[in-house]
Amino acid sequence: MSASLDSLPARAARVQLSTQEAARYSRHLIMPEVGMEGQKRLKAASVLLIGAGGLGSPLGLYLAAAGVGRIGLIDFDVVDFSNLQRQILHGTGDVGRSKLQSAKDRLQAINPEVRLDLHETRLTSANALPLFEPYDLIVDGTDNFPTRYLVNDACVLLQKPNVYGSIFRFDGQASVFYPGRGPCYRCLYPEPPPPGEVPSCAEGGVLGILPGLIGCIQATEAVKLLLGQGSPLIGRLLLYDALQMSFREFRVRRNPRCPVCGDHPTVTKLIDYEQFCGIRGQESPSSVATSGDISVEELKLLLESGEDVLILDVRNLEEIQICRLSDSLVIPLPQLPQRFDELDREREIIVHCKSGMRSQRAIHFLRQQGFSRLRNLTGGILAWADRIDRTMLKY
Repeated sequence: MSASLDSLPARAARVQLSTQEAARYSRHLIMPEVGMEGQKRLKAASVLLIGAGGLGSPLGLYLAAAGVGRIGLIDFDVVDFSNLQRQILHGTGDVGRSKLQSAKDRLQAINPEVRLDLHETRLTSANALPLFEPYDLIVDGTDNFPTRYLVNDACVLLQKPNVYGSIFRFDGQASVFYPGRGPCYRCLYPEPPPPGEVPSCAEGGVLGILPGLIGCIQATEAVKLLLGQGSPLIGRLLLYDALQMSFREFRVRRNPRCPVCGDHPTVTKLIDYEQFCGIRGQESPSSVATSGDISVEELKLLLESGEDVLILDVRNLEEIQICRLSDSLVIPLPQLPQRFDELDREREIIVHCKSGMRSQRAIHFLRQQGFSRLRNLTGGILAWADRIDRTMLKY
């Protein structure tokens, strides 16, 4: 059954707060902007969170604590040690567990009154519309461009608000894309960046505190929309710089020629968003060997036999300080177009990165420059640490 903010007041009129709930939300009930009526709206409301990671953690925690009656979570990942620096829904004991099961335990401990819907699946064009339909609003806590465009288009087609946030290193963004009342994500970013131009958090890193702040801004915007109070970030993009501790705001106008929300839309159904974005998402281990690849076991034998090969490491300098293969040549991927002349075209070159994705892009570039003796290290230095040198630090 479809839900919308327009029907929320009628649904709120049919709910009651228990004595325990009144005590739990007492600091809300004495606020004129919330009061009993507003708290009933929150209890009657439903919110879908896309992702139970960095942004999804503060979002889930604060929306549950605020008393949002129904919270859906979409995620298909498991908790990894590298998540714990910022994904505060999860603890050390949760490593290896489903993120959704970990999130469920934490959110129910905060507020057992909240209904939790767990959707342990990858969000796709095939399932987005039926997953979104039962919720009043959608909160985007994703970390890649294909899913952001998918969330946006599905929200426009269903006429549902999309509370947007993104993070990278020390910088964050937040906005509200509300169909019929303001621009959509495509009005702000009509086209995705070229594949490889914008590093993912796995490649560039993120300050662990940053998703807490941006996620709290998103949670605030979601609660304001549910209450019908204040001035939401519709038509406004909020930029945050943690290094400078500064906020800036830009106006975003609806584009009448937008292919999704414009006057004459050309996108009237969900498309293949990985193809649209050039299959650019978060870096993930390239564990399946293809023609021209080399495994870490094969590389170890090659090095032990004394073969004359060059190991080219295209990771960033900060990553080199964590771990490195001995005698490798370091040319970070962004520097490769200026420094590829340092490479010997006659020598066999084994290219590697953290897990095998950036090295594939490096090989693609080098082949365009005429290099032919190139092989990609399957799984990158993470595979070397897992299967060859277990004393090597991982990140």
